[in-house]
Amino acid sequence: MIYGVILAGGVGSRMGNVDKPKQFLNIGEKPILVHTVEKFIINNAFEKVIVLCPEMWIAYTKDVLHKYLPNNEVDVTVGGPSRNGTIMNAIHFIEENYGLDEDTVLVTHDSVRPFVTQRIIEDNIAYAKEGIPCDTVIPATDTIVESIDGKYIEGIPNRAHYYQGQTPQSFKAKEFKELYNSLSEEEKNVLTDAAKVFVMKGRKVAVVEGETFNIKVTYPYDLQLAETLLRGDK
Repeated sequence: MIYGVILAGGVGSRMGNVDKPKQFLNIGEKPILVHTVEKFIINNAFEKVIVLCPEMWIAYTKDVLHKYLPNNEVDVTVGGPSRNGTIMNAIHFIEENYGLDEDTVLVTHDSVRPFVTQRIIEDNIAYAKEGIPCDTVIPATDTIVESIDGKYIEGIPNRAHYYQGQTPQSFKAKEFKELYNSLSEEEKNVLTDAAKVFVMKGRKVAVVEGETFNIKVTYPYDLQLAETLLRGDK
């Protein structure tokens, strides 16, 4: 089984003075979350699409999805205290409601990346079905500068070897669960995403080519850019 797991657990503090998490802000005439979920529900590969959000926003999320996607049964459940905690909640939800086996695949995606393409999703599914964890990335376009203390430069690595991470990130659910549970609390505290769980445990993670327009709507400027992209002015 293949599940689309939409990570909507954040509250969007970097968006500034807004009255709701950024995934519920509109671009065009619909919330960002709805644009994102639409990209998954039109793909027949998914057994189910699951949205994970803060507990206090569960009822609101269900109402929004029912309003804009009334004929689609999207599951909504509570997210976790961190990104990987939210993924673990998704795994527990699947385990309790649908069952978990060796072939269960998760395609995990940021709720505020509404411009993901079907090509990117299909490439993720192809790797994960083969048991190969994968991460969607684009080549770094700016020079990368390393500074440990934020004051002085320690190094300037070769940009050709560096990429910027996007989502989806996809993998077999049971393997992620086992690897994540094997980490120490110290190791869990330095995690930034799901791919790092596999890298820390010595697993090779495949690279899926992303797109520059597969943006994450994080800051007010991103809303303006998203409106432009929605009009097709890429």
